[in-house]
Amino acid sequence: MYELSQRFFFEAAHTLNRSIETEGSLRIHGHTYEAEVTVAGQPDPTSGMLIDLGYLRSEIARVKEILDHRFLDEVQGLGSATIENLCSFIRAQMEDSVPGLCAVMIERRASGDRCVLRWMR
Repeated sequence: MYELSQRFFFEAAHTLNRSIETEGSLRIHGHTYEAEVTVAGQPDPTSGMLIDLGYLRSEIARVKEILDHRFLDEVQGLGSATIENLCSFIRAQMEDSVPGLCAVMIERRASGDRCVLRWMR
């Protein structure tokens, strides 16, 4: 079993209603997000590729357009702009078009936050 990952970055703002650290969270604030999508499987015997990275990058660009330089509170289908919901959102946006998609990671390096969503295919 092979795994192939591709990382991308996006900048976005949001608010967050929470019971701790509420003052800053309730105000509009932004982050640099690093995302990684992972595909698992066996390489195609003819091409030798698990997935053509050009195709994967085009699917990432489609999702990035929805998230990059956006106010995440207004992104349809995202819900509360948590890193957990971002993982689920990216999965939902890509799983029908990216065969073998098996994990999504979101990281905010500046604050040390990271979430990984993995599932079995």
